[in-house]
Amino acid sequence: MAGPPARAVRRGSARRWRGLGDLLVAFGVQATFHVRAVLAVPRVLVHYRRHVARQVAEISFGSASLFAGGGTIGVIFAMSFVASTQVGLEGYRGLDLIGLTPMSGLMSAMVNTRELAPLVAGVALAAKVGTGFTAQLGAMRISDEIDALESMAVRSLPFLVSTRMAAAFISVVPLYLVGLFASYLATRVAVVVVQGQSGGTYDFYFQLLLSPSDVALSLAKAVVFAMVVTLVHCFYGYYATGGPEGVGRAAGRALRASIVAITFTDMVLTLLFWGLSPSLPALGVR
Repeated sequence: MAGPPARAVRRGSARRWRGLGDLLVAFGVQATFHVRAVLAVPRVLVHYRRHVARQVAEISFGSASLFAGGGTIGVIFAMSFVASTQVGLEGYRGLDLIGLTPMSGLMSAMVNTRELAPLVAGVALAAKVGTGFTAQLGAMRISDEIDALESMAVRSLPFLVSTRMAAAFISVVPLYLVGLFASYLATRVAVVVVQGQSGGTYDFYFQLLLSPSDVALSLAKAVVFAMVVTLVHCFYGYYATGGPEGVGRAAGRALRASIVAITFTDMVLTLLFWGLSPSLPALGVR
């Protein structure tokens, strides 16, 4: 007959297996949700065009409840400008230590395009748009509005989630280009106006390193980040429980999860697009 220590070991092992099973079930539910939402995007572009257009307007310029106080375009511009100002100030100081201040334009073309601007756009989308999605869907879930849609034979997941994903895809392109322009402008102001470097030297190296392929890949990063943010935040909102407090907790979890997902995705995409040893063809570095 097994003694108390043996029973405790069996109970601990059973809890671990149960925990692993719950984790696999949660992963399966989330993966199924994401696949269904993505596959339904072409359908909603045909059947819910007005709803998608309304979501695009809300994401870009804001509306009464979701974006009170301004749209995402202002947030992305402000965040990109401030972050890239720091790149200009601190980057110039670092280059000055090794006597390479003329290369400040190179730094702006490479750092802002490849890393900073996409990351800032992703975080801004998560904080401004994603949390709004979670709150909206969570409120609909706890007030049984999603169940009401299903009872009226409206497929709630495509109507609520896939439409938001399509709107995010459409909106992120102009929003990101605004943020990228703000990044370039802020770094130039910090280097040329504040630090006093020659504008001609700065522009020469900036234009030398800035390539259309880098801008296109940078935009691809922003589109992927928009998809990640929308999927993560809509999932937490769609399955929110526990009343208003539960919706608040879901928004917090979604924001943490999306930021972690954005940083991980950024690392993967950077390695995929530019490899471990990024090349600089304009300078003969391959």
